[in-house]
Amino acid sequence: MEVQPKVSGLIITFNEEKNIQEILENFNFCDEIIVVDSFSTDKTVAIASQNPKVKIISNPFEDFTKQRNIALDAAKNDWVLFLDGDERITPELRQEILDELRKPQKKDAYYFYRKFYFAGKPINYSGTQTDKNFRLFRKSKCRYVSEKKVHETLLVNGKIGVFNNKLLHFSVADYESYRKKMIHYGQLKGQELFTKGKKYSITTQYIKSAFKFFKTYILRMGFMDGKEGYQLSVLQTLSVFETYESLKKQYRININRS
Repeated sequence: MEVQPKVSGLIITFNEEKNIQEILENFNFCDEIIVVDSFSTDKTVAIASQNPKVKIISNPFEDFTKQRNIALDAAKNDWVLFLDGDERITPELRQEILDELRKPQKKDAYYFYRKFYFAGKPINYSGTQTDKNFRLFRKSKCRYVSEKKVHETLLVNGKIGVFNNKLLHFSVADYESYRKKMIHYGQLKGQELFTKGKKYSITTQYIKSAFKFFKTYILRMGFMDGKEGYQLSVLQTLSVFETYESLKKQYRININRS
């Protein structure tokens, strides 16, 4: 094994005071931590500033992709570990990451499978079975696609690997906070569709919303997760419905400007 390359830990934040200390501890093997904050109104920045490895960049939020690429550009190391505030690295995953980084032959980007939790309860179905994201990669070989405003897509110009141990994903603290998140995602997705020239259709809106619930609750076995599976299916459906509400709104705004 060769010497482990230096890694930059990256995170984008807004009002993450409940999570920031714990997520910074997940970056303890990184030699620098870049926090791109969209002007939090809580103690996020104050807490993060106490860590000597942290560099804080304040930038107004436009969309997730722009925030992530700002963090990438600020990282001094080629290898970066990008985490969300609601994600946690287990000791087993941490060791797997370190072992992989010490190998002479490494991939250029690594998928992390995620274990989903709803208000502390593990979710095994509801579409989470295949949930994975790139979290460790070489920034010289990767870039977030600028056209994607939400559910960011990393373009990888190189070889891809997958870790065996899962990243813990505490995405849902409670029903109401997740509902707000899904609405926000839907609004951003609608703006994205508008910029791509997609036309609004009420038929498409209702068909896609209905199919999303059927897919999550029936095809992806959300019913196996009990009450939480039903709630997740409803909220995923809400996000699709809000996507087309947002798209309709963008067209109305455009017409009024004409």
